[in-house]
Parts: sequence; structure tokens; C-alpha cells
Amino acid sequence: MPLSDTTIRGAKPGVKPVKLSDAGGLYLLLTPSGSRLWRMKYRFAGKEKLLALGVYPTVSLKDARDRRDEARKKLAAGYDPGEARKAEKATAKDRAANSFEVIAREWFELTKGKWEVEYASLIMHRLERDMFPSLGGRPIAEITAVELLAALRRIEKRGAIDTAHRALQKCGQIFRYAVVTGRADRDPTADLREALKPAPKQHYASIKDPKAVGALMRAIRDYVGGFETKCALLIGILTFVRPGELRKAEWSEFDLDHAEWRIPAARMKMGEQHIVPLSTQSLVILRDLHSVTGHGRYLFPSVRTASRPMSENTVNAALRRLGYTREEMTGHGFRSTASTLLNELGWHPDAIERQLSHGERDEVRGAYNFAEYLPVRKKMMQAWADHLDKLERGARLLRIELSRAS
Repeated sequence: MPLSDTTIRGAKPGVKPVKLSDAGGLYLLLTPSGSRLWRMKYRFAGKEKLLALGVYPTVSLKDARDRRDEARKKLAAGYDPGEARKAEKATAKDRAANSFEVIAREWFELTKGKWEVEYASLIMHRLERDMFPSLGGRPIAEITAVELLAALRRIEKRGAIDTAHRALQKCGQIFRYAVVTGRADRDPTADLREALKPAPKQHYASIKDPKAVGALMRAIRDYVGGFETKCALLIGILTFVRPGELRKAEWSEFDLDHAEWRIPAARMKMGEQHIVPLSTQSLVILRDLHSVTGHGRYLFPSVRTASRPMSENTVNAALRRLGYTREEMTGHGFRSTASTLLNELGWHPDAIERQLSHGERDEVRGAYNFAEYLPVRKKMMQAWADHLDKLERGARLLRIELSRAS
């Protein structure tokens, strides 16, 4: 007699397992502990076998019968439903192992050593926030350009256009990693290069007028705040490295005798060691600074603890103290100031770009050499320091002349 929900609910467990039969090999196994387990008995290739179909009431009587009927269709077609179930589970496991999130995290672990800790944390945070919720569980080989674009559009909708472009770039690296490791056939990000809104160019406020640069140099020289902060301002404009590279500078990276600062690849945005030739003006400042902070790790330690570098806001706060607004000058703006004036002075654009540690843009030429244009860059960095001195003297003379005129 076929089962009913009333019969199932009214059945009481005994000291031994009890079978409540339905039809077509389906029965409910009532265990002494009270569990109600759906089972299907069938024969395949002359052998009696058993197939688990779920637990009542999570799997209802109707659902159990549907699963039984599906299994019987496989039997009629010549397939063992038990082996088919194992194959389905193996496929599901394989799909999960090759999901976008699993491969993205694998790629991240292999790549993060090239980045600063803060940057690596930012990359993973963006993946977890923007990409994993919609794409994380999908097999990476099955993700289409349309699906990827939908995830990127959600980033665009909150106004983060630049973040959407960065997400597309990182996803491209993840897909290409999946391709070379045999988990995907192609990189769909190639289809989306023109699909996103153009990213607004990021401009850091900077001073480019030579006379104004001279006034800035005079203001820095006259800075009455902390000595380390004053040195950071001077080294910042003399070397025009990125703010993070400046504030995290370590004494172990400097060879004052050979006038070089070698920033390790782990601290560089492009993941390549960067050489900064040091002018005689920079060396004077660094030797003075060494007498103050040379016993520790960092050139510019935090005011709270020498075990950490200065705050990322220190240089910008000093510029505000000097009277420059965020719309007029920033610590990052030293790079733009140097780039503009060095180009105006006629220095080789490639040497300037290399000293700015911008990545190689010519894909045909391939990976760049971290010592590229080094002889020219040494001359350029000394000329840059001399030019800043000249502009500073001009600003001072102008101030004296104006003072006399008044």
C-alpha cells in the first residue's frame, strides 16, 4: 500500500530500523533515533543496490517519488543511477574547485608578494566586495563577458568608474592565470575594453610654474615644524618618489657612499626594484637626518612609535601648515611638478618616465630594466636639485626686492 504523509508522521521508531514501503522500490527507513531516510532499492547488472534520496520532511513524499522516477528513467536508459549520482557529485566538486573565487584567491596568493601589504589588502577587499558575491561560485570557464560586465556595471552605478576599470584589469589577470593553468579557455575581459565608461583622469594638485616652485622651496626651507617632516618634504621634491615609497623608506635601502637609494620590488607599485640616484643636496639632508633617525629602521618614523613609518597624512598636513590648500599642492604632486619642469628643461622623456617608475608601455619591447637610462638619470637628478636651488634663490631674491620696494 502506497505511503501517505499521515502514515509517515504517525510512525514511531522502534529498537530496530523499520522500513515503510511505498512503490517502485521506494521506502522510508525509520531509525531508532527517529530519523526518516528515503531509500530506493533497485537492481543493475544483476546486482541489488541502494540509492539514498534524502531525509523526510526536508524531502517530501512527492519529492522522493519524483527522485525515484528520475532514477528509474536512468535505469531504463541503461545507466546506474547510483554511479550517475557519484559522477554528478564529482562534477559539482570539480566545478567548485575551479570557481572564480577559488582561482582568484590562488592567483592572489601567488601575486601578493609583489605588492605592498596595504595594496594587497585593497585588492582582496575589492574582489570580496565587488566580484565574489555574483561571480565567486561560478566555474571560471563558464563566466561570460556579459556576466562580468553586469558585475562591473554595479560598480559603475555607485559612481566608482575608476574602480570598475581597475576591477576589469585584475579580473583579466585572474582569467589569464586560469587559462595558463588549464582551468579556462579564454579571457573574456578582452571583449569589454570599450564597454565601460571612460575612467576620469586622476590629477594630483601640483605647482608647475617655476617661480611658484621656487616659492614652495623657500617655504619648505623655512618650515618650523618637526625636523623629520621638513626632511620628508625636501627629499620628496628632490626624489619625486610616490608618497608611500617616501614615508616607508628604510635606511637599509640607502647607500650614501654611492649616492643611491634602491627601493625593493615589494614596495614598488610596478613590482620592480627602483633606483633613485641621490643628488649632493639629497645626501646633505640624508646625512643630517641619519644623525637623528639612523639608529632605527625608518628614515621617517611615526611620532608614536619608531617601529612604524610616519602617517600617510604627515606630508600633506605639513603643506597645509605652509599655507598650500589641497587644490594647490599635495605630496603626490611633487611627481607632476618634477615631470613638467624636467620636460620643459629638455631631459629625455623616457629617462623622466623611468625615474618616475612608470611601467613599460611598449608591449613589443617587453619587461623594462630597472637600471634603464641610469647614467642619464644620475645627471638629471643632480640637475633637478641644482634647478630647485636656482628657483629657490630666485624666489628669495624676488622677496628681498619686493621688501625693498615697499
